Amino acid sequence: MPATTPSVVLHDVTFTWPDGSVALDHLTTAFGRGRTGLVGRNGAGKSTLVRLVTGQLHPTSGSIRTTGPVDLLPQRLAARPGDTVADLLGIRPTLTALRAVLAGTASAEEFEVVGDDWDLEERAAAALADAGTGLDGDDLDRPATTLSGGQAVLAAVAGIRLRGRPIAFLDEPTNDLDRRARAALLDLVDTWDGALVLVSHDRELLEHVDETVELRGGTATVFGGTFSAFEEHLAVQQAAVEREVRVAEQRHRAEQRQRIEAETTIARRARAGARAGRSMPKILANELRKQAEQTAGRLRVAHASAESGALASVREAELRLRDDEAIHVALPDPDVPAARRIAALTVHGRETVVQGPERIAVVGDNGVGKSTLLEQLVGAPGAREHPLPGTAAVSFVDRAAYLPQRKDTLDDTATVLDNVRRAAPHVPDAEVRNRLARFLVRGDTVDRVAGALSGGERFRVALATLVLADPPPQLLVLDEPTNDLDLTSVDQLVAALRAYRGALVVVSHDEAFLDRLDLTGRVALS
Repeated sequence: MPATTPSVVLHDVTFTWPDGSVALDHLTTAFGRGRTGLVGRNGAGKSTLVRLVTGQLHPTSGSIRTTGPVDLLPQRLAARPGDTVADLLGIRPTLTALRAVLAGTASAEEFEVVGDDWDLEERAAAALADAGTGLDGDDLDRPATTLSGGQAVLAAVAGIRLRGRPIAFLDEPTNDLDRRARAALLDLVDTWDGALVLVSHDRELLEHVDETVELRGGTATVFGGTFSAFEEHLAVQQAAVEREVRVAEQRHRAEQRQRIEAETTIARRARAGARAGRSMPKILANELRKQAEQTAGRLRVAHASAESGALASVREAELRLRDDEAIHVALPDPDVPAARRIAALTVHGRETVVQGPERIAVVGDNGVGKSTLLEQLVGAPGAREHPLPGTAAVSFVDRAAYLPQRKDTLDDTATVLDNVRRAAPHVPDAEVRNRLARFLVRGDTVDRVAGALSGGERFRVALATLVLADPPPQLLVLDEPTNDLDLTSVDQLVAALRAYRGALVVVSHDEAFLDRLDLTGRVALS
């Protein structure tokens, strides 16, 4: 097979959800054999495409062809009770069989499960070390719940490398990673053996790809280069299209003027002809009038055709202009006095008081307890039962809104509308729908169950439940809010948080995001 053969080919693929909404419509594209960045706005269908390629979903029509088995790091790791590091690596059944063989208690089926994997534990330990997890072979039985989010992601990526399938998809792999873990992941990407598709909004990660595929408006654009190079290419292209639009608009205005001038001339000639006709024989006057009307008709048709053609050129050029929508987050004013004590965070004896509309970031490496501190602040049950040693967090207001990292505040079995109405029970349904539209949640999506939402849609709905609460929150507590958000939506979120007149406590590994918030202070955990 030639080296240039794509690893994944989608031909005329359509996928329709059971409720009739179309996620992908006659999509044709391909992914190369190197490292590909798959980008696109929230809701463009990226996660649906991934689930189709990995066989979790089946296309309504069209075909998908791959050059080999496909592995996947999902956007959210679904850890089950009792899962261990071996489960994250995907080796637990083989590891259990291997240990039974070594203990002399194995069945014939367990010998078959082991196959040639006699050195599995050594290879697993090496994969964990190469992935920068900070784990080794002695941690294979360690509960997955004891790992930080970043450790869990890196362990799952280590498992993909260990299995060695020829094609791998990593869906938003940097969401839970601190700087150290991000550096480890970038090293893994740079040394990846096989076809790798990175579904991400992370600019830094997307600088480590060989090609960029953008999913937009049901079509895919393939660009041979990094995301920043793709953006530069788009900027040049869009500048050229904008010039085309301006030229086409100028031509359209000129054709309009010429048509109006022609109509004026025709009307003037008709009046002059009518006056002249009174002094000549009727038969001659009628003939001249008939010829004038025919000439006027031809002129009208010619000018109308020219104007219509000019307008069509404008519309054609405008279709090539990008006019992407973004969420419009208008946070309510909770009327928090500047002198009011909102919350207090204490870390190893050092207290930080959140007063009035201040904005505080909680920072630190994965696993140091940032999310636990936020849970203490909002009084989550788990945090009360297992408080973080050496820390204390307390809120002095009744109206605190919390958006956890996993966005699990939604009832997956309830519709979007019902989820939001729980926070605003006295707001009419029509008004809830209008407000959801500002978050780009419209039409049939409002009536879909939350469990069917994409990562970006889930974030927007979870944020809407906070923003649309009645009365509005005096304290917003956000844990990694930029996870799953496209770049334009991050810009909108930053603008909303900067304008918010309540207090904000936020955890994020996205330094660019934090820098733009004009923070009042930082609380560092170590």
